[in-house]
Amino acid sequence: MAQAKATRLIDDARVLVTRFDFGPGDETGHHVHALPYVIVPLTDGLLRIADDTGTISETALQMGVPYSRPAGVSHNVINGADAPLSFMEIEIKT
Repeated sequence: MAQAKATRLIDDARVLVTRFDFGPGDETGHHVHALPYVIVPLTDGLLRIADDTGTISETALQMGVPYSRPAGVSHNVINGADAPLSFMEIEIKT
C-alpha cells in the first residue's frame, strides 16, 4: 500500500501538529503514539484501524468533528474509502 503524506506544521515545546493526506487505500504504517493526541478531520471519510493483534475496526470521520486518544495507542491507519481524506493530528507535549 502507498504511504499517506505527513506534513509537519508545528513542532514546538507544547505541541506537534501534523497534517495527513491519504489517497484511497493509503496508510500510515504501524506506529505507537508516545503522546496524547487530538484528530481534527479536514474531510469526511472512513478510517480502517489495524491494531497490534491484526483486528481491523472502522471509524467514520466527519469534517470538523475532532476526537482524542491517550498516549500509547498502537495501530496502522488506512483510508478505507474510495476518495481522498485528510486530517490534522495535534500531539500534546505539555
